[in-house]
Amino acid sequence: MRVAGLISGTSVDGIDVAVVDIGDGIQVVATTTVPYPPDVRAAILSVSNAATHTSTIARLNFLIGELFAEALEKAGVPLGTIELIGSHGQTIFHEGEPVEFLGRKIATTLQIGEAAVIAERTGIDTIADFRASDMAAGGKGAPLVPFLDYQLFRHPERARVALNIGGIANITVIPAGAKPEDVVAFDTGPGNMVMDAVAPPFDRDGERARGLRVNAALLDRLLADPYYRRDPPKSCGREQYGAEFVRDTGIDIATATELTARTIALAIDRYRETREVIVSGGGAHNRYLMERLGALIQARVTSTAEFGIGVDSKEAILFALLAYQTFHGRAGNLPPATGARKPVILGKISRGTRPGSRA
Repeated sequence: MRVAGLISGTSVDGIDVAVVDIGDGIQVVATTTVPYPPDVRAAILSVSNAATHTSTIARLNFLIGELFAEALEKAGVPLGTIELIGSHGQTIFHEGEPVEFLGRKIATTLQIGEAAVIAERTGIDTIADFRASDMAAGGKGAPLVPFLDYQLFRHPERARVALNIGGIANITVIPAGAKPEDVVAFDTGPGNMVMDAVAPPFDRDGERARGLRVNAALLDRLLADPYYRRDPPKSCGREQYGAEFVRDTGIDIATATELTARTIALAIDRYRETREVIVSGGGAHNRYLMERLGALIQARVTSTAEFGIGVDSKEAILFALLAYQTFHGRAGNLPPATGARKPVILGKISRGTRPGSRA
């Protein structure tokens, strides 16, 4: 079955597209990334964990749906050959830990990018809003990528960690010979988010950070945050590491880079049997960050490219796979990773208009 996956991550740099054939395994057909226009990126950041108008969110919801549909058309695969779309959309708020709200404890998440628009423009059934079902079942709605990591990287004799460095960094711990219930996954802390904020649009190859001194006192204070030593499952986002964090800490690019590297290393160090760390996400392009990880982690550090998966396309492949699971009425979360009470079927379906297109 040919399925397309679409996502824009917390870095808000653009739309990642993957078209894959799923059956006896996962075969990548095409991938691409379509950058957001600068004014669209600025508008998304302006509504992400920020005071705003409902009209702005509503308009962006439909606009991003249009942009996601256009991004798929740019993948170079005829739409008539694609049977299903899985769209993560664009996260503008995620609060995995319940908080007091109007007399109740509520955890919540919000992704925008109207699936009905994508389905109408492409004619293809589109499944979206994947995180909500896991949260309704008591999970944190994240991370979902362990479902794919387990299938791609499980090894009978070698303990591995799959590390994704997007806006937020997260790891999937896959013990040697693991069963699904053995997998552990969680957000380690900031990925590219803080670095991009202090050296916009990003620090190419980490060259700016490489030439500057780390603020050791600030780094020590930040590393004292109990989050980094809290047991999983746990998740975080722009709510913890957005504009307020940058403003209140006065962090610089060298210290931000070291914070990302050190918090990732702290998380992986909990799993001393790890032999390989397999990196994906935009952070894999940051040579200095990768050097720091290689120095801090007592395991071989490589990337998903070694396994035939582009470092920028893994999460788009994930949402293609999760859509495939939903199409077949199968669960798509791993409860040990998200904290959900049970495996659940993820997502909501918007019907396409193409004859015979039915999920």
